[in-house]
Amino acid sequence: MTSVKQIYDYLNGLAPVSLKMDFDNVGLLIGDERAAVDTCLVALDITDEVIQEAIDRKAQLIVSHHPIIFGGIKSVTASDLVGRKLIALIKNGISAICMHTNLDIAEGGVNDALMAALSASSEGYLEACGTDADGKPVGCGRIGKLDVEMDFDAFLSLCKSALGANGLRYHYAGRPVKRLAVMGGSGGGSLMDAVNAGCDTYVTSDVKYNCFLDAKELGINLVDADHFCTENVIVPVLAEKLGASFSGVDFIISTFHRQTAQFF
Repeated sequence: MTSVKQIYDYLNGLAPVSLKMDFDNVGLLIGDERAAVDTCLVALDITDEVIQEAIDRKAQLIVSHHPIIFGGIKSVTASDLVGRKLIALIKNGISAICMHTNLDIAEGGVNDALMAALSASSEGYLEACGTDADGKPVGCGRIGKLDVEMDFDAFLSLCKSALGANGLRYHYAGRPVKRLAVMGGSGGGSLMDAVNAGCDTYVTSDVKYNCFLDAKELGINLVDADHFCTENVIVPVLAEKLGASFSGVDFIISTFHRQTAQFF
């Protein structure tokens, strides 16, 4: 029998909770750590559809990136967006393990998966985030390079196909792509880190208007490839690692959770 705690302990080994940023809420957020698991759904978010998918699959656990509980909760009711999810999970005996900024920072986590998806090698982090338990510097985002320099149009095609994005927002600075920086999720605030690292191209998401203006004036290619798409790359990686470590558990990648934003 595999327990929720055993899976949590394994994930904590991959992406120690101690690495999380101060604002974050990660770990086993719902459920009994002693509960047995034979089916686990892996998804970026715990949405209503993902919960129903877990119920239909008779899963006892959902492993997600984004926390289902974020910030203070003063009540749990069926009329509340978060409350109704918590009720559904508890009612159906489904636990929830959420690994967020610790999985962004950890080696082999979200940002390394994003670099790998873009056929680039990681050379270090983009933004410093302190130290790990051994005193080693750690950070979020990644800096690296492509094996072969690419024209920007070809790189855009690679981003769109590799990340499964239905559209991209970008600024083209007139430079080919070789030295690359990435930040899965919202990373507009780290644009200067990419510039200071000598990168010609920065891939992230949730980029604001002023960030595109800055990219133009700083002469760096900037690609907004969507929050979901830049982070969902970790889901199959997690499912594969978990499956290899727990042979008695069926780890299923959610088929209902997809990119929300659409382009007309």
